[in-house]
Amino acid sequence: MGSGSLPTRPSPSAFSRPLPIPGHARPTRLRSLTTGKLRAFSIKASHSGLSEVSVQSLPDTEVTGAAYSFTGATTSLTNKILTSSKKITLVRHGLSSWNAESRVQGSSNLSVLTETGAKQAEKCRDALANMKFDVCFSSPISRAKSTAEIIWQGKEEPLVFLDSLKEAHLFFLEGMTNADAKKQYPELYTKWREDPAHFHVNGIYPIRELWGTARQAWEQILLTPGENLLVVTHKSILRALICTALGLPPERFRAIDVNNGGMCVFTVNRQGEAMLQALNMTAHMYSDHTYQY
Repeated sequence: MGSGSLPTRPSPSAFSRPLPIPGHARPTRLRSLTTGKLRAFSIKASHSGLSEVSVQSLPDTEVTGAAYSFTGATTSLTNKILTSSKKITLVRHGLSSWNAESRVQGSSNLSVLTETGAKQAEKCRDALANMKFDVCFSSPISRAKSTAEIIWQGKEEPLVFLDSLKEAHLFFLEGMTNADAKKQYPELYTKWREDPAHFHVNGIYPIRELWGTARQAWEQILLTPGENLLVVTHKSILRALICTALGLPPERFRAIDVNNGGMCVFTVNRQGEAMLQALNMTAHMYSDHTYQY
């Protein structure tokens, strides 16, 4: 050993994982990145190197454990005991004419479902084909109403239209292209885009009012009999529904996004407490994916 050098030792990690013995297979359990299910990989090595890798399926295994109870862990949306726990699937309507034209929509009924939006609604319907819903709730505004009718086509269970699921009212900005609204009302438009909780017209704060509307919608939905409920509505009220369920204030309005045809899932216990299970699921928009939960 030369002057000033320190003795070296093998790294502990060198002993933590035994190497394959030539001519022998050592089973290893890894999880598939595509399915989330466990697979058994047998690695067989030879003196010249890796010679064989075989894959064997194991029995279906959940990727993670699930929370079995959350009573008292969150805030009740109803302040009333429900007849049963519930699962709520929230769906944003398909692409509308004003989505495609980059116009401010708000509560206007003039923006209608496009051909692309109708196909997106069909994809939602197909993705939920294995799910049995007791009731579907929808905004009565055209683009959401049409989406709900496509998803609910052929079902005998009730389709209920709720005014509390209508989109936020954005006054004279509705129907304007975003570019024109920004040009003609720069301060107001910037407030809407960058600080929506404080956006107001003549003392009316649409997003703050939307929080109250969302709480009303939750109560109407959750107090309806049934255990598996579907809700079809618009992005702003969806944001409000999600935020109120999670206890987030209007200042968090743009912290959440939901695409056209995107789905979110909540479970709600009998105390009316909500747990978010999925946010903005869109796999069905790009494939023949179906959901079972």
